[in-house]
Amino acid sequence: MSTTAHPRRLHLEKIFFGLLGLFVFLLALQLMRAGARDLAPILKSTDLLKTPVNSLGFGWLGAYMVLSGSPVAAAALSLFDGSAITELQTFTMINGSRMGASFIVLFIGFIYLLRGHEPKRSLSMGLLSLLTTWTIYIPVLFIGSYFIANGTFDAVRITAASKLVSFIDSIFEPIVQWITGWAPGLLIFVVGVGVILLAFNLIDRALPELKLGGTEFDQAPRLLYKPIVMFLLGGAVTTFSMSVSVSLSLLVPLSARGYIRRENVIPYIMGANITTFVDTLVASLFMNRPQAFTVVFVEMATVALVSIIILLTLYRFYERQVLNLANRITANRRNLSIFILLLAGTPIILLWIR
Repeated sequence: MSTTAHPRRLHLEKIFFGLLGLFVFLLALQLMRAGARDLAPILKSTDLLKTPVNSLGFGWLGAYMVLSGSPVAAAALSLFDGSAITELQTFTMINGSRMGASFIVLFIGFIYLLRGHEPKRSLSMGLLSLLTTWTIYIPVLFIGSYFIANGTFDAVRITAASKLVSFIDSIFEPIVQWITGWAPGLLIFVVGVGVILLAFNLIDRALPELKLGGTEFDQAPRLLYKPIVMFLLGGAVTTFSMSVSVSLSLLVPLSARGYIRRENVIPYIMGANITTFVDTLVASLFMNRPQAFTVVFVEMATVALVSIIILLTLYRFYERQVLNLANRITANRRNLSIFILLLAGTPIILLWIR
């Protein structure tokens, strides 16, 4: 009796955290939408996000600050919904959030380094995550911006059913009004960002535990040598976890324990970078402006296009170039210092370019 009670209780706890996470996620969207309406005139008067380049840097830097790209992408949709930024700026801000999201993997690598793991193995996952993401998202930035500017996918506009939106609004409106009473104006948007971080934390707690030991996983490395398998695995894990930060962070302990080699992770990262937009796509359905869905769709479709072309036509060449670049960065302290300065300084420079 007692042997079955514990697994059943654990299962119910995960369901509870999953439902609670969904509730808090929807609440956070409502809060950020309310805060964006007050934030819009402030952003316009200060010219902080004057150009798409500024919003690219803002999204990139924001992902560094919260160690995740999904909350920043949701914030971009809320700002767009409140007319604080344009459609193109929303696209570049989401793009920037993804370029900064992989920093969490490098951060976890440093933690493993401090715990006594091999330095090169611990840091290589974070470095490869950053380099793979950047080399994919830089061409995506230009191709997707072209699609947005020319309205290529303007016909792709989907919103949640009006009755569903009205029902959700009726549930959350009293809560939003109560929070607005003690956190008015700009602060309400900040509260919304904090709440969405809580939502992703709750959703993470609802996910099943990853057991790295055991004979079941010992047979997996044979499959991990195939790029298409890793590509699909990265997409599947990120779809399930709804966070590229979570799925990519799994690479650090797997690498540190010798389960996976660094040359096998590149297609995994490519797949993860496509399906990481699932939560943002869901969030776009609850915005008042249907163009929000179009922006996320263009981002997701362009990342998929670039990734699949690389995977099917020149993957081995691409893999060698990324690995060689990673080796050059870690070859000496000077190169590593330059890379760290580039890592920290690029989003700040983009934010202030006029």
